[in-house]
Amino acid sequence: MQRLHYMKIILQRVKGSSVTVENTVIGAIEQGLMLLIGFGKEDEMDALVSIDKKIDKSIEKILHLRIFPNSIGKLDYSILDVGGGILAVPQFTLYGQAQKGRRPDFGAAMAPDAASCCFDLFVSKLRLSSITQVETGKFGADMQVTLLNDGPFTLALDY
Repeated sequence: MQRLHYMKIILQRVKGSSVTVENTVIGAIEQGLMLLIGFGKEDEMDALVSIDKKIDKSIEKILHLRIFPNSIGKLDYSILDVGGGILAVPQFTLYGQAQKGRRPDFGAAMAPDAASCCFDLFVSKLRLSSITQVETGKFGADMQVTLLNDGPFTLALDY
């Protein structure tokens, strides 16, 4: 049986990242992490309780991942150690499936209203953490995202 994931995060270590909506920059960071965050369909009645725990677990992991290099290039420092910011961007297309046909199927993505609530919960919990700067994209908007990937360094996290 395939394991269900209710949340996917693409984490990129960046030297800078920003989100623009309607020609206005709505979020920008310098050194830190840019997160693309998607939520999958809930298959159980208690999925939102489950998502709450998964959000807590993912934030704990993100804050303490040693993915920033020391002076000799060894990955020794977390986002907390380097004092970087986080730019969180909602991204329902992470649940797109393109195995069949030529048009992606987004049927595995959580419904927009529920996903928006989950994204807001993720951001509010992140803002309660020790991160000094948390910026966001806008759920449901046509966003232009820029980033200068540092490394490049990218991780895919599933919860």
